[in-house]
Amino acid sequence: MKAKHQRLTLLLLAVVAVLGAVLLAMSSLKDQAAYFYAPADVTRKGAPQARTIRIGGMVEERSVRHAGDGVTMDFLVGDETDAVIRVRFKGIVPDLFKEGSGVVAQGRFQPDGLFVADEILAKHDESYMPPEAAGERHKTGSLK
Repeated sequence: MKAKHQRLTLLLLAVVAVLGAVLLAMSSLKDQAAYFYAPADVTRKGAPQARTIRIGGMVEERSVRHAGDGVTMDFLVGDETDAVIRVRFKGIVPDLFKEGSGVVAQGRFQPDGLFVADEILAKHDESYMPPEAAGERHKTGSLK
């Protein structure tokens, strides 16, 4: 076999190996992906029952209810379209979790429409400022 043919064969084998690795990685990541849905998306299109997804929105005011066991809570997540999702979470919520704040919950929908969350991520607003910096701005009178 000529050197030219050897190089061509090695190049083709390398391309096939890289393509195989990419396809394997993509198929592995597909099962790990958690798609994001807003309450309006769920109301309009529905949401998959058998897979883990993320929902996000605002925790509705006066909707948080704690169960008697002390770790289970039910609350409503809504958005600006008045669409609402019932959520149940068993565990300890982040410190930033409160009514009227943003939240992202990862879990699955039950057949009755209840979203059972495995993980809760609380979102803070973009104007957050450490207390030390806020104190300095207040002293200098440079508040907005």
